[in-house]
Amino acid sequence: MIGRASLSVVLALSLTGCEGLSTTPAANYEPQAYAEFENAEWTRDAVIYQLNTRQFTSEGTFAAAQEQLPRLAEMGVDIVWLMPIHPIGEVNRKGSMGSPYSVLDYRAVNPDLGTEEDFRAFVDAAHELGLKVILDWVANHSAWDSPLTTQHPEWYTRTPEGEMTPPEGTDWSDVVDFDYSNAELREYMTGSLTYWVREFDVDGYRADVAGYVPTDFWETARAELDAIKPVFMLAEWETRDLHRKAFDATYAWGWKEAMQELVAEGSGAGKMRGYYSGQSVTWPSEAYRMVYTDNHDQNSWDGVASEIYGPAYETAIALSFTGPGIPLIYNGQEADLDRQLAFFEKDEIEWRDGQYDPLLRQLITLKTEERALWNGKHGAPLVEVPSSASDDVFSFVRGEGEQRVFGVFNLSPRDQAVTFELARHHGTFTNALTGEAAEFDADTSLTLGAWDYRIFTAE
Repeated sequence: MIGRASLSVVLALSLTGCEGLSTTPAANYEPQAYAEFENAEWTRDAVIYQLNTRQFTSEGTFAAAQEQLPRLAEMGVDIVWLMPIHPIGEVNRKGSMGSPYSVLDYRAVNPDLGTEEDFRAFVDAAHELGLKVILDWVANHSAWDSPLTTQHPEWYTRTPEGEMTPPEGTDWSDVVDFDYSNAELREYMTGSLTYWVREFDVDGYRADVAGYVPTDFWETARAELDAIKPVFMLAEWETRDLHRKAFDATYAWGWKEAMQELVAEGSGAGKMRGYYSGQSVTWPSEAYRMVYTDNHDQNSWDGVASEIYGPAYETAIALSFTGPGIPLIYNGQEADLDRQLAFFEKDEIEWRDGQYDPLLRQLITLKTEERALWNGKHGAPLVEVPSSASDDVFSFVRGEGEQRVFGVFNLSPRDQAVTFELARHHGTFTNALTGEAAEFDADTSLTLGAWDYRIFTAE
């Protein structure tokens, strides 16, 4: 729900470091454990797929979306993130259908999407295919006409005049802010989170504007959820402390901003080098940072991904799978989504055989098969390979010996003839996308077009 208030810019909470820093080897450094929980085994090489049930099919239902689950499983994604599934408020509703982030009832499903049994069948079918399902959870605010506003008015934030209010500093006029100083609210919300895990076997949550809710609430909720079964928790926020006891993953807004800025400016690799440098020295290795080239906020409020990234779109997608981070695919990317979907109305994705579908499948397979590319501490650190074109080209290895992945990304609109320094990339490799053999030594060079890239795996 961040997009409408541009909180990724307003809050600027990324610890991404300085543009001029250089990523250095960390192979002999094992930082002290940070997270006080263990990631579920199935998250370690996971790829997330965001699904907006309303827009995913012409019917806009769980049952219709369920029919597409075999395709998603065959595509190779692991975690299906469902946008909020709850009934939507009527009071101050935006558009004819309203925002799914205006929650009327936390323990019910939106009848427009189907019944509770339909949802249960969706989760069961996903599990049979080896997929996990997480729900989008809106803990910070409810619809104005939620029964909680009359049953428990003390649970809500008040203005100096004593009136309930939307979250401060936002244009979210269709929702009203919770007050987490109230212990009963915390108990109710934690109980609602555990309800969907116990009763429907969901596998975790994506927490909307997680930083608007006290961290200790999330820490308590995570402990109660893990007591039921191992879950995956993704925070729409960008602070390190969320990773200690509460969340596996946080949004890497800094990655998206660096990529979009260097594309818009044609400034070369500096901003992305700065992002990865900051990650390596200021964030715990356990942290999964969710990187993405599209999601519902960006598509609805910022623009079409293929237009934002232009000729760098494919390169940005490939880097999101190759550099450290847990990658996200937004529904429709595989079908070359070429328009902004209406957020408050029914606006079905136009499904077709997209040019990016084969690429996404290759990248998912690469991430799964190459342990160096796994998430957080389960993967290998990024070690830069300096080159003759380092201002524009970002080249790196992840892993050691025959487990290395060597990535070369021309993050500029200029053609490059590149030679490499040091010996971190020397050896026999295979081009991961074409299958062609490649040998690298001190004399090897590569020719790259504007926004071109190569990904090699060691033999």
